[in-house]
Amino acid sequence: MPIEIDVPGFGSLKISHLVCDYNGTLACDGRLLQGVGEVLERLSRFLTIHVVTADTFGRASKELEGLPLRLTILGNRHEREAKARLVSSLEGGVVAIGNGANDLSMMEAADLAIAVMECEGLYAPLLSKCHIVVRRALDALGLLLEPARIKATLRF
Repeated sequence: MPIEIDVPGFGSLKISHLVCDYNGTLACDGRLLQGVGEVLERLSRFLTIHVVTADTFGRASKELEGLPLRLTILGNRHEREAKARLVSSLEGGVVAIGNGANDLSMMEAADLAIAVMECEGLYAPLLSKCHIVVRRALDALGLLLEPARIKATLRF
């Protein structure tokens, strides 16, 4: 069952997919951030979860093992385009969460784009492509567990 949010002035969102970058978003230095796995488990009851990464540290498969998600490991070329293609190919609403330059097109293609400022920081031009900016991955995922927070932020 998708997450549905009616946001005055913004519109109705019906979210079926969550697409996340890995390094700098859900992980720091290739290691999954504490608590993220548990929240992804909870969200998998409502959303199809996709993690897409160039896997800079080579740890994504091991760190995400056993979690109910679809992992896509990209080559080191054309990452930005590949992430955007994935988001555009999904049926139903998509929320994208990322932090880096290679997430820019993915954010533009998403119905709801959330930028995260974790240990790697945030690619400044990404700010203009996002609907919401948060400090931590758990804050971004928490918005999906408590959709009234999204409504409170986006309403006008």
